Amino acid sequence: MVEDKTLGGRLFAIVNFMLLAAIALVTVLPFLHVVAGSFTTSAELAVKKFILIPTIWSFDAYTFIFSTNTIFRAMSVSAGVTVFGTLFSMLTTALMAYGLSRRDLDGRKAIMFLVVFTMLFSGGLIPTFLVVKEMGMIDTYASLVIPSAISAFNLIILRNFFQNIPEGLEESAKIDGCSDFGILFRIVLPLSMPAIATISLFYAVTYWNTYLSAILYLNDSAKWPIQVLLRQIVVLASGLDYSSELDAAVPPPDQTVKMAVIVVATLPILLVYPFLQKHFAKGALIGSIKG
Repeated sequence: MVEDKTLGGRLFAIVNFMLLAAIALVTVLPFLHVVAGSFTTSAELAVKKFILIPTIWSFDAYTFIFSTNTIFRAMSVSAGVTVFGTLFSMLTTALMAYGLSRRDLDGRKAIMFLVVFTMLFSGGLIPTFLVVKEMGMIDTYASLVIPSAISAFNLIILRNFFQNIPEGLEESAKIDGCSDFGILFRIVLPLSMPAIATISLFYAVTYWNTYLSAILYLNDSAKWPIQVLLRQIVVLASGLDYSSELDAAVPPPDQTVKMAVIVVATLPILLVYPFLQKHFAKGALIGSIKG
């Protein structure tokens, strides 16, 4: 990019920087307040409505949350569902997207119409529950993965990305005797890493934040993911209920617990973003250029 050294260009750069900095502060400050609030006392949080640096540091909220191994069990469940769910979703989405990206596929437009149709209309909560029940997935981890394995939005992005790959590469591979699966896994996917990384992040965030599916399909509390357990902790900290899953000897510090819950639920998936940041914008934009 050529740098504009004119007075107008410099003023634009300064105003643009200040505007983006202000937007960044508006975005970051609430999260910093939540983090600081989780490390302070309930008394200080009640007096100061907004804090960035606690006057009195306290780990009572995290002591309460991690009072038993239940939280670690729930996090391991969420981590397992996120990893295996993301891999399964990426595999099924890539296979379907590659097939729909082939212009010689019979019925391609009809299938795409059905895919887009699901973005506008769905069967509803009760029909979906009945399907999951009839398939024998109630109270199994499969109920958290299979019903939402393929996202129509992610499928369309990946399909469009595949269509941008030069056809000459596939034709050369066919001449060399490469099969369709060989073309997909040896040529198409390695060239599509920005889109793969972006969509994997979309799926990972979705699976990590699984809540409603777990509430509907999991009856055993030992199989709850982190989001459901943290909701129970918030209810307990609010004095609305009590669960034997947590230690009764550790008193709940109310508002600080709620903030600590947000940190615990957000931090693990937030740590993934820096590793995929360089692929994120490119993958999302290139896959949405044309249909």
